[in-house]
Amino acid sequence: MKIRKTGLLLAAGCLSLMLLTGCSPEDTKNYKQAALDLEQGNYEIALEEYETAIAAGVKVAQSYRGAGVAQMKLGNYEDAITNFTNALNSDKVGKNLKKDILSYRAAVYLKIKAYEEALADCQALAESYDMDADIYFLTGETALAMDSYEEAASNFEQAYGEDATYDRAIQIYGAYLDKDMEADGTRYLEAALSGTAKNAQDHCDRGRVYYYMDDYDNDVDELKQAIDGNNTEALALLGMVYMEQGDSENARTMFQQYVSQADNGAKGFNGLALCDIEAGDYDSALSNISSGIHVAEGEELQSLLFNEIAVYEKKLDFQTALQKAKEYLDLYPEDKTVKKELAFLNTRVSSTDSASVESADTTSDSGVAEATDDTTEADNAESAQ
Repeated sequence: MKIRKTGLLLAAGCLSLMLLTGCSPEDTKNYKQAALDLEQGNYEIALEEYETAIAAGVKVAQSYRGAGVAQMKLGNYEDAITNFTNALNSDKVGKNLKKDILSYRAAVYLKIKAYEEALADCQALAESYDMDADIYFLTGETALAMDSYEEAASNFEQAYGEDATYDRAIQIYGAYLDKDMEADGTRYLEAALSGTAKNAQDHCDRGRVYYYMDDYDNDVDELKQAIDGNNTEALALLGMVYMEQGDSENARTMFQQYVSQADNGAKGFNGLALCDIEAGDYDSALSNISSGIHVAEGEELQSLLFNEIAVYEKKLDFQTALQKAKEYLDLYPEDKTVKKELAFLNTRVSSTDSASVESADTTSDSGVAEATDDTTEADNAESAQ
């Protein structure tokens, strides 16, 4: 089972949507906590709290919307669509909230390959709202999924024209990469690099772009400049670059610095675990993963839990790996990689159990044979006497 790299980079194809918390003085404590848990990546807890808010009639449209986002993050796409639809059908759905919900629902339709439905939501957005970078990107992503390449290209160009940022370039690149059209996406990365860095964050962002382009020499240079400007995120990314170059010693140094400087060191602990795995020190890897899990949220937590399964496999502890895989799928039921891994682990555990039974049977048979031999020898002795 391959390990999963720490989630340092912008996830390809993700919407750049703001999380609407809907907080106001009359909100209940439970609703406010749901919004906070959702933002922090505590999706199961947030979902329960939003369902409680819905039952209590508290900000029903926003609560359905929050429940939909939580379900989406948990990989429960059909349930997410149901919640988003309920939100749209609720009373008092403001225009901005409706735009947000339609965008999310279209994204989920894409996840389940319901392209016509995704396109319908994109068209609804285009009809009711001024086109912005997010809508252009979502429409382009839908068109690309439907093999409408010219329409996709046109919408992506509009999206980047409205929002010529490093994040947007990486996002469009990711959409093309998912369709094995890397060359079409690379030109956006090149466009993002055509300017010059103005500050440490720019150097870090340029480092992310070079990472995707596998240009590690320029990547290292940009990230070192970001670090000189006190950009903490660059430490974790430079650690990943060193890992790609096979320099686990410098990678470990970067991850250790990240853990000591970042407000949340989960990425650093995940990186240290990768270094440990590379060195074959699986106990240390599990220790770092455990430390990371205690502070991780969202995608970083998922990455750590994924790698935990991989480490137990490498330790040949298939029983624990199987248990961890089941727990993982309770949280992320749509992860196809771990689903396949679960099937593999079931066979390994079953074969191990069968081998143990056979071994026990052999031992038992051996004991019977030995007892029979002893009896025979005793009978012979009596006969001799």
